[in-house]
Amino acid sequence: MIFHTNKNMGKEEFVKEITNIEEDFAQWYTDVVKKAELADYTDTKGCIAIRPYGYAIWENIQKYMDEKFKENGVKNVYFPVLIPESLLQKEKDHVEGFAPEVAWVTEAGGQKLDEKYCIRPTSETMFSNLYSKWLTSWRDLPMVYNQWCNVLRWEKETRPFLRSREFLWQEGHTIHETAEEAKELTLKMLDVYAETIENLLAIPVLKGRKTFKEQFAGAEATYTVECLMHDGRALQSGTSHYFGQNFTKPFDVKFQNREGKEEYAYQTSWGTSTRLLGAIIMAHGDNRGLKLPPKVAPIQCVIVPVAMQKAGVKEKAQELFDSLKKKFRMELDLRDNYTPGFKFNDWEMRGVPVRIEIGPRDIENGVAVLVRRDTLEKETVELSNLENRLNELLEDIQKNMYNTCLERRKEKTTVAYTLDEILKNLNENQGYVKTMWCGDVACEDKVKEVTGAHSRCIPFEQEHIADVCPVCGKKATTMIVWGRQY
Repeated sequence: MIFHTNKNMGKEEFVKEITNIEEDFAQWYTDVVKKAELADYTDTKGCIAIRPYGYAIWENIQKYMDEKFKENGVKNVYFPVLIPESLLQKEKDHVEGFAPEVAWVTEAGGQKLDEKYCIRPTSETMFSNLYSKWLTSWRDLPMVYNQWCNVLRWEKETRPFLRSREFLWQEGHTIHETAEEAKELTLKMLDVYAETIENLLAIPVLKGRKTFKEQFAGAEATYTVECLMHDGRALQSGTSHYFGQNFTKPFDVKFQNREGKEEYAYQTSWGTSTRLLGAIIMAHGDNRGLKLPPKVAPIQCVIVPVAMQKAGVKEKAQELFDSLKKKFRMELDLRDNYTPGFKFNDWEMRGVPVRIEIGPRDIENGVAVLVRRDTLEKETVELSNLENRLNELLEDIQKNMYNTCLERRKEKTTVAYTLDEILKNLNENQGYVKTMWCGDVACEDKVKEVTGAHSRCIPFEQEHIADVCPVCGKKATTMIVWGRQY
């Protein structure tokens, strides 16, 4: 791809300063989303338009994750966006959990509908209904399906990517012969999310089980991957649910088992969304704008010619671009109405991992200057070794971005032994707070009331911090992690 001059642009304008990340994190986030041209607000209240650069990031996530799904036997499908009210009403807990967020269609073609339809907030009921028609024998199992689609949830407060009324996601829905097989798949999909976020997005995750209070409506168990953002708030970044027979019974999803008897199937559901773009912004960004991990960046390297008007500079830049574009996701900036300084700032705002600068003196010496976005360090590289060095550099940037996030998480993870300490740690350090917990919902509610924090999860990797719950003082054998959330 080549970035050509926009003839409609006037005189050069340097990238305007974004809000300081430490002074107003929320405004900084919005500034980055808009100025990096990831998304924009629309006249449809609470809904955003994802721009090409933002959508390209989502496509890279989608491609990576889709391959992982298919390695685990998942097949893609597509189901209707409209769900009849009668279907939604079949699972009581599910309906109650989503009722405040549901948007309804009551009229179409100028006529009132005999039955109203909800616009898909999630698709458990639709999948369950069709599974009941398709399933007859244990030989039909498992059915392991996923759809990439949009959903609509009428959120009261919205923020681009993090919480919007319409958003893009994937939702997996599976049915199985045994509870054991369904539970295994539930955790396997959680591992796919964890691998995607850590390996592709360079963000360490905390894996664990949600408390009963925080689990998905209609689930027997909900598992989560949690990520810590720059400001110390937590972002739930993917969830996987084991339903048991909570949906298959009301929807009559039965099969003839190996003994010839009728049995209800066991069900799972799992999903993640364009919220992951928000995670990338908030975990890695700085006062210059985006920082994109090389593996997910739509543009891994950009070539910026210096003194482009001088003989041979454009031609050499084009030659480099042509030689590298099959190896890396490349951009060549040939805009002639901006200075190199403006271009440097512009590409840094967009988070491109590596900038390649080349001018007359560099050409004469057979070198180019490489600038990495994560540390802003510069180095001079011989053109004959450029491809090899780019490979090394991109790999190092990916690792460094992950390690930087991991180190921040360590610094922002504390231990508390009393309710007052939980509040103190959150106010002074933000981040995660680890405590013991008795398992009583009343204690969970009390922590939320006093600190504004939610339980993030009961981590799979347990530690014995103390013997008693910090809220009620009763015996506690479970470690839980608290945090304020997005």
